[in-house]
Amino acid sequence: MHRSHNADDVAAAAAWVLTQTKVRPRLGVILGSGLGAFANTIEGAQRLPYKSIPLFPEVHVQGHAGDLVLGELHGVPLAIMSGRVHHYEGHDLSHVTLPVRVLGALGVQKLIVTNAAGGLNPHYAAGTLMVIEDHINLTGNNPLRGPCGPNDGPRFVDMTHAYSLEGRAAWYEASRGLGLPLRAGVYVGVSGPSYETPAEVRMMQRLGGDAVGMSTVSEVLTARQIGLEVAGLSVICNAGAGLMPGGLSHSDVTHVATQMRTSVCQLLSAMVSAWS
Repeated sequence: MHRSHNADDVAAAAAWVLTQTKVRPRLGVILGSGLGAFANTIEGAQRLPYKSIPLFPEVHVQGHAGDLVLGELHGVPLAIMSGRVHHYEGHDLSHVTLPVRVLGALGVQKLIVTNAAGGLNPHYAAGTLMVIEDHINLTGNNPLRGPCGPNDGPRFVDMTHAYSLEGRAAWYEASRGLGLPLRAGVYVGVSGPSYETPAEVRMMQRLGGDAVGMSTVSEVLTARQIGLEVAGLSVICNAGAGLMPGGLSHSDVTHVATQMRTSVCQLLSAMVSAWS
């Protein structure tokens, strides 16, 4: 699948955003399912609905607000994506990742990505906060495929430290004063929208996965291509198929994410301070 965006699209979207705000963000945050409450903690927040931003895709998934929120926290200028679009909605990966390129064009240098995920590690129960140390791309696709223009970044992107070592350390520094236990692990990205079968869950466990979800990987690949440092956090919202009795539903995922919102907001606030 070829990328349909170009540098002019990115520049046009970023230029429009800059006409709407005086904020010049250095740090970006992408909020996953049910985690949008963090955007409400920002000082002087300006909300720009995705549908108002030129070329931005619209969000249609429960638990994703679909706003770009600009403001400050602890004196750090932020750009927060309250909600994301997904490949499974029918969007080309270039549309899924366009907002990341726009964040870079706005001046963002570091990116925090969050998601609601299913647990693969049997020791990671619902409600576990997992620092993403690495990922496995099982989506069957890559947003960097297709033409590579001079402003897109390198053709071949080094993913040795996809998730910044400094960013990973900052999560633990941020959690220290909050009494929030953090785990660490490997995030497995899949295309969705169906949940995994028990056999697929067993396969991912054998590959070394600790959590699985339908986002994040394409955003991180794009962020690394344009030179952003990345720190990632998964909120484990359910056990993978076959690991617990009963079935899976999106409402259960968003319910657990909502229950965790206070802890996640506290951790993200401390992370902004620790990693800025």
